[in-house]
Amino acid sequence: MKNEAITSRDVDFAQWYTDVCKKAELMDYSSIKGFIIYRPYGYALWEMIQKEFDKKFKETGHQNIYMPMLIPESLLKKEADHVEGFAPECAVVTKGGLDDLEENLVIRPTSETLFCEHYAKIVKSYRDLPKLYNQWCSVVRWEKTTRPFLRGSEFLWQEGHTVHATEEEAKEETLRMLNIYKDTCKDLMAIPMVTGIKTDKEKFAGAEETYTIEALMHDGKVLQSGTSHYFGQGFAKAFNMKFLDKDNKEKFVYQTSWGVSTRLIGAVIMVHGDDNGLVLPPKMAPIQVEIIPIKMQDEKVMELANTLNEKLTKAGIRCEVDDSDKSPGFKFNEAEVKGIPLRIEFGPRDLENNQIIVAKRNDYTKQTIELNSNIEDVISNLLDQIQDEMYNKALEHLKCNTHETKDYNELKNILETKGGFVKVPWCKELDCELKIKEDINATSRCIVGENTKDKCICCGKDSKCDVYFAKSY
Repeated sequence: MKNEAITSRDVDFAQWYTDVCKKAELMDYSSIKGFIIYRPYGYALWEMIQKEFDKKFKETGHQNIYMPMLIPESLLKKEADHVEGFAPECAVVTKGGLDDLEENLVIRPTSETLFCEHYAKIVKSYRDLPKLYNQWCSVVRWEKTTRPFLRGSEFLWQEGHTVHATEEEAKEETLRMLNIYKDTCKDLMAIPMVTGIKTDKEKFAGAEETYTIEALMHDGKVLQSGTSHYFGQGFAKAFNMKFLDKDNKEKFVYQTSWGVSTRLIGAVIMVHGDDNGLVLPPKMAPIQVEIIPIKMQDEKVMELANTLNEKLTKAGIRCEVDDSDKSPGFKFNEAEVKGIPLRIEFGPRDLENNQIIVAKRNDYTKQTIELNSNIEDVISNLLDQIQDEMYNKALEHLKCNTHETKDYNELKNILETKGGFVKVPWCKELDCELKIKEDINATSRCIVGENTKDKCICCGKDSKCDVYFAKSY
């Protein structure tokens, strides 16, 4: 039965998204536009993401560090492209207490300049390289249009910043982190990603190359879900980041930067959610199993609930018993809204039949399990099954909504009626990229390979590459 408190996705997707964020108690609005409150359940999702990525970062030799929140305005201006890209979004502190500051301080929109200043101090020799640092923090970008998790004036993220002795090593790092992002989104969040390199227009301010992971939402729009940047030596020269190499010559370092944010929570909501709320992949779910005893006044029912909770917890399964005084129907509904992958329910009659009932959140199917079976293994296998089913469903959605055309009118028709990714030949000229954006309200998402045999879909000149266009968040 549909949850009437949540707008249907196909009626108003934007309102559905807001309803889910609120009804699942992921967040609340604060008194300042774009600054949300991460409620415990929403923050728990971020913790699951953070834990998995942090593990992967440390396995590849990265160390966590923390930089100041405030950046001197003069420091931010050292790299021209960088400051130009972020200036419209910067929040600036002009007073300290009651006194005007001698220099304005910018609340970090990103921390490249702080890392550069630090690296310039501590890197002197090839023996100091590489430096592989990562920071977990919040950043502030004064956005005009905001939406919970997807675009906020403040949001949580990680930003990796590394410096290397050679171009080859830095480029390897850039692609290694891109693949970590892609693989973790698949394994943890059950989301398939389209990857590729950004166009010059869409790349990060100050980067030579920007690589991206892009996810397809239920409504046919795509979401940039993470980026990895190769900076070359641009920042190194602006900040005088030099080192003495093995040949006893002074050289500039090569640099990378990469990040994902709480946008990934938005991706999970929009890729997997349905009209009844969240649908969480088991590996990411803070609670994987909700145990709902019916007729809690029955001692045997409660004894079984606690025994199951203990057994499953010992088996490494995240579970809880809902022993509140709410009605069973309300508890079922609450578990559905929160996207808990499995629900175990039972009452006195089930105990008489020596069984429990298990309900899967992703497809609403139910099955009975005998109490004398190895319940831990059964539940663990079901969770693995759900994880695979959710990934395969998302992958099928991506495949069915990835198109290819060489005709401009067909590109327009696909994006206006179906959505999804559309691969087209492109001449790499900015004018054509801007024309498509103006005509169709679609942007280039990433370049996916060379193409010198076709004609540009926009101007008819010789193409140079294939690029995905899509409507996006």
